[in-house]
Amino acid sequence: MQVFKLEKGVRDSETTYRFAVVDYSRARSYPANFVCMLPAKVELVKGKTTNVFGGLFGDKSQDFAVELLNKALISEKDDEVKTEIARRLKLIDVKQVSLVKCSGCDRTFQPRKVRKHKQNLCPECLKKRFGDRQ
Repeated sequence: MQVFKLEKGVRDSETTYRFAVVDYSRARSYPANFVCMLPAKVELVKGKTTNVFGGLFGDKSQDFAVELLNKALISEKDDEVKTEIARRLKLIDVKQVSLVKCSGCDRTFQPRKVRKHKQNLCPECLKKRFGDRQ
């Protein structure tokens, strides 16, 4: 994988990163060994792919993207690029379950999001405090 850093003008301080998937068995230098660009989000929607990367690698595209990003994280020396790689890994790995401690009984549970705020009471403590409201 190769990383390209694109900096916008003086006014826009935003820097964008493009990750190119390359195959060194095709050729040693960049344009000749280009396969595709790594998307920010690798998604499969009912077996259909939403980008070229998913079309090339199929059902294993998410695993392959995580593997490529982990290898790039180890080999990269620039701190800004490492933070971008870590951000991309978080975007791809949607399976991470956030657990929160209940403020009533100190048990851990998976909160459900209520509007803008996360739940801080487990379902049992909610029943004790508010009864069976539906």
